[in-house]
Amino acid sequence: MTTLTAVHAGLGSPSSTELLTGRLAASAQRLLPDARVRTVHLRDLARDVADNLVTGFPGARLREALAEVVDADALIAVTPTFNASYSGLFKSFVDVLEPGSLEGKPVLIGATGGSERHSLVLDHAMRPLFAHLKAIVLPTGVYAASSDWGAEGLPGRIDRAAGELADLLTGRPAPAKRSGEDFVPFDRLLAER
Repeated sequence: MTTLTAVHAGLGSPSSTELLTGRLAASAQRLLPDARVRTVHLRDLARDVADNLVTGFPGARLREALAEVVDADALIAVTPTFNASYSGLFKSFVDVLEPGSLEGKPVLIGATGGSERHSLVLDHAMRPLFAHLKAIVLPTGVYAASSDWGAEGLPGRIDRAAGELADLLTGRPAPAKRSGEDFVPFDRLLAER
């Protein structure tokens, strides 16, 4: 059985970060029907993460969450964007992982933010972080600005990223071009706004 762990650092409940995490996990589950999906809400572990940073030892709840991440076949990691990067809670959780524990693990990255201006968080913060940890970061990351919710493009990006994750986990070759995936020139995207 394939196991997926979805980790998010959404601070509200509900939050757009939690919503994006749920949609990514649901899309992956749809493509991998035999997969077991677990979700780790870092908001609930904030104090445990801080205690671990200070003492050097995880408590029982954090130890269980760390095991879910380390033992999973793949990871879905989603953070809210704070000051053009991942949140401190998200980074602190990554900091308490044992070195080498994500090596070779496929990771689907995602982020949320108030505007499209912060979408580079995926490529200048999330992707380098997981590359440093020697994880396999999927080509498509999903960023969702406030204006993306209910808009046309977000479901397609979610399905594309989940499809890449499913292809990697099942050993299927990636299709040359996924259906519904047409290149849209950037100037046309701007004109439509």
